[in-house]
Amino acid sequence: MPRVLLIEDDPSVREGVELGLRRRGHEVLAAGTGEAGLGSLKTFLPDLVLLDLMLPGMNGVQVCRRIRETSQLPIIMLTARGDDFDVVVGLEAGADDYIVKPARTEVIEARIRAVLRRLADPAAARPGPEFHGELALDRAGLTAAKNGERLPLAPSELKLLLHLAASPEQVFSRQQLLESVWEHSYHGDARLVDACVRRLRQKLGDTSGPDAGPRYIQTVRGFGYRFGPL
Repeated sequence: MPRVLLIEDDPSVREGVELGLRRRGHEVLAAGTGEAGLGSLKTFLPDLVLLDLMLPGMNGVQVCRRIRETSQLPIIMLTARGDDFDVVVGLEAGADDYIVKPARTEVIEARIRAVLRRLADPAAARPGPEFHGELALDRAGLTAAKNGERLPLAPSELKLLLHLAASPEQVFSRQQLLESVWEHSYHGDARLVDACVRRLRQKLGDTSGPDAGPRYIQTVRGFGYRFGPL
């Protein structure tokens, strides 16, 4: 079962989530502050981090950024307000998903499994890299490189890139991407997609210039996104 690092300052929420996940077989280490959580990363070696957004002292966004400086460990933000502007900031900082509190343990576990499945999708595996200009995608090895240099992509970023690149020029709506990449079958939050696209474009160096828009991930206004043409 996945090892989960839970960083949550509210004792009742922390204990409830920890107990619920332990009952389902997860090994859980809980921390009450961002500093304590960061200090546990190297010794506990979690498979995923559940990170409260509104931590005292070093907040969740700052913790997320610190983790992303050295690791692409999957991160799910916990927030009490789904419409909070800070949710967008958290996603921009590199979070892979978020959950609005309070949430049932089965919902949290389902999101954990969905995030971790993104890098273990058997349908994504096939031999040999594929090339899109200077961009090389290795679906079997689950890596992406540009000009021979490996790109440090978070799980959601890599899954989104592989999904779009599998069907060049096909336009995907945000809802279709939520269902395929994030496995959100309900009417999900398009901010997950938009924030992931912005992070991915930045890492690809795929930003708009004075004469042309993004080269790899293009916005189709009123519809969604597509990959290419290059």
